[in-house]
Amino acid sequence: MTDRSPAPGRLALVESLVNTLDVETGTDTLGTPEGRAAFRLTADEVPAAVALRESLRAALLAHAGHPPHRAVTPLGELLAQGPLVVTVDAADGSAALAPAHPESLTARIAAAVAEALVANTWNRLKACEATDCLWAYYDRSPAGRGRWCSMRVCGARAKMRRYRAKGA
Repeated sequence: MTDRSPAPGRLALVESLVNTLDVETGTDTLGTPEGRAAFRLTADEVPAAVALRESLRAALLAHAGHPPHRAVTPLGELLAQGPLVVTVDAADGSAALAPAHPESLTARIAAAVAEALVANTWNRLKACEATDCLWAYYDRSPAGRGRWCSMRVCGARAKMRRYRAKGA
């Protein structure tokens, strides 16, 4: 849905997982072999990935100042299942948090969130306020107050609804 550029760094993984469900059409790419392959998931792992996706969506809605779209498992509980380890590069001594189990989607998402926390970019990843959209997007606005994934689509629809509601 969005006309924005992808989120930076590993946040792109979070954004792409949340956007596997097109709320408007009901299309869920995690239900396809190609969609599962994009996240290295088996069919048996899809229910856990969906729970993670919806908990992430709730957090992204909170980043944008909106209530959760539905009851979900708290994101912290899910990310606790994806342990991280500190890795140190022998050549330059740089350190980073990495998934203890790189094959685990939850661990890869936990590493992405940790990286975003360090970079202070986590709160810029948001979900569109349009209830028929809820698409994840990275808010690059100077003040960090973006509300819609696309001003041309969701923003325009919301503004038109407000205009019509005024009776003009």
